[in-house]
Amino acid sequence: MDRTILITGCSSGIGLDAARGLKARGWRVFATCRKEADCARLRAEGLESFVLDYSDEASIAAAVEEVKTRTGGTLDALFNNGAYACPGAVEDLPRGALREIFETNLFGVHDLTRRVIPLMRAQGHGRIVNCSSVLGIVGAKWRGAYAATKFAMEGLTDILRLEMKGTGIDIILIEPGPIGTLIRQNSIPHFEKWIDWQNSPRAAEYQTLLHRLYKPKDKPDTFELIPAAVTKKLVHAVESRRPRARYYVTLPTHIAGLGRRLLSSRALDWLVARG
Repeated sequence: MDRTILITGCSSGIGLDAARGLKARGWRVFATCRKEADCARLRAEGLESFVLDYSDEASIAAAVEEVKTRTGGTLDALFNNGAYACPGAVEDLPRGALREIFETNLFGVHDLTRRVIPLMRAQGHGRIVNCSSVLGIVGAKWRGAYAATKFAMEGLTDILRLEMKGTGIDIILIEPGPIGTLIRQNSIPHFEKWIDWQNSPRAAEYQTLLHRLYKPKDKPDTFELIPAAVTKKLVHAVESRRPRARYYVTLPTHIAGLGRRLLSSRALDWLVARG
């Protein structure tokens, strides 16, 4: 029988590469996106695609029902990949901005995970892979909202891994560092909606962030890898007999993990400040 995997956030970047990569390896891939137009594009290239919007409970429920209909009620793996960023200084983040980003980056992930666990329990096996970030290990300026969701994801995932022991369901984290995706460009509408930077006491400091957000990239960031680097780790996570609890991707993630374990908070702050 085909191995089946549900992947979120497949319109571009990590999710799209993962969907293509797993399909090429013989998996039956359910490649979901927030927008029907993106799903139609993926179907045109031969992927099974339908809508799943983390911010919409009804959309999550409908997507899981679609999987059950197509597979007869089974699912071998879930890759929780979809997420977005809302850049800005923490003191400038209104409550609504945090509420909105947590709905997608954490609450939606949790909702979907809870809905697929019964399928995996019934079949006696499964892999749930959550895409966290280097920013779920060590935070960085201007990234407070996104980092908060990823720190929370790390905590929930760690506890779920402990609680699922003995069920046949493996709970796994992938923690990428800089990957060449559209997350920066896609964050602009959220920044413009929520951050009143002109009236911030940090208005002058925002010039650096604005330059980074709005200037088109002419070269990769330092240590940046392509999305295929994440897909490589995902393949090991869903196909190996003994998957790891965590998969670091990119050198900055390895440095952050080591720094978190070995350095004092002040020393780690100094390291992060140096970029």
